[in-house]
Amino acid sequence: MSIDVNNETKKLGKNSILIHGGTDGDETTGAVNVPVYQTSTYKQDGLGKTRGWEYSRTGNPTRDALEKLIADLEHGKFGLAFASGLAAINTVLSLFKSGDKLIVSDNIYGGTFRILDNVFKNFGITYEIADTSDLSSIEEKIDDSVKAVYIESPSNPLLTVTDIAKVSQIAHKHNKLVIVDNTFLTPYLQRPLTLGADIVVHSGTKYLGGHSDTISGFAVVNDEELAKRLYYLQNAIGGVLAPWDSFLIIRGIKTLGVRMDRHVENALKIAKWLDNNRDIKKVYYPGLKNDPGYEVQKKQADGPGAMISFVLDSGYDYKKFFENLRLITLAESLGGVESLVCHPASMTHAAIPADIRKKVGIVDELIRLSVGIEDGDDLISDLKQAIGASRKER
Repeated sequence: MSIDVNNETKKLGKNSILIHGGTDGDETTGAVNVPVYQTSTYKQDGLGKTRGWEYSRTGNPTRDALEKLIADLEHGKFGLAFASGLAAINTVLSLFKSGDKLIVSDNIYGGTFRILDNVFKNFGITYEIADTSDLSSIEEKIDDSVKAVYIESPSNPLLTVTDIAKVSQIAHKHNKLVIVDNTFLTPYLQRPLTLGADIVVHSGTKYLGGHSDTISGFAVVNDEELAKRLYYLQNAIGGVLAPWDSFLIIRGIKTLGVRMDRHVENALKIAKWLDNNRDIKKVYYPGLKNDPGYEVQKKQADGPGAMISFVLDSGYDYKKFFENLRLITLAESLGGVESLVCHPASMTHAAIPADIRKKVGIVDELIRLSVGIEDGDDLISDLKQAIGASRKER
């Protein structure tokens, strides 16, 4: 857990923090990269006399460097790194006890819904689904049992935008925590702690790592007491990030800025093309001016991200669409340099009951696209030919 606030680093621009935030190099050897401390335990100089490290589940210098880096990026004070995004979410949810309830966004990652519905509900921790973009919906659902509001903005997979600052004001008025999953935008584009959120979580597997080669998760906070509770749980539960994976995520973060700029450039181009395509029934992307979340997104973030969801018109077979893609890969996950496409209803959100999926708009025809950094025109050409090949016989 990062407990050192580097005020000098925080004065830097966000691209400089990507390179020099956290622990910048190795003071002992002068190596420009943080070493991989591939060790499980550490020599002690006597009973109760350590050199700051005891056991790598409790703390590891490579992981510590990454934890300081993610804290710097999120403009937070305390960062914690986990073996996956769900390990981070599991640890955050472990703050709560039987009888507590969370208000959650009505379209969230299926894995988050699964752990709430099939794991924590068994321990008496419940949830209530709300359209968190509707502030009155949140206010009317808050009662004494509610302890936190859990937001994804933009949400997965319908890219619904929630006003984080206003939700934080409402929640804090009632002494409730605000938890924001910032995976889709990363701290390069959005920093929820500066908007009033209490806890930020990430699947670092996605844009932070950026190369589809390792799995990780994060939690970042500003409050010291909350950080101590999370650190205790991190150590007690044990779902920590390994040294080599910590090194890979640090390496990935160094190019986050240039990658995200290209991701967003391609996404804007593709979203506009889809929006003007008569074969597409609906496009979900907060970078389009006709999107209901456009103004809020523009106010609270530095860009709309690179996730797009869209629905094919009724005259097209979505299964044939997937079968005919040539450049874009059908796969779980998102945020890598390569473009990935998935079918939320049967893949990422299959854990959500069908009636809830249909109610919120996760229909069978919905397609989620993670726009990579390939040539944008090549991606559009691939989408065009796959859509053409999926036309139903008339």
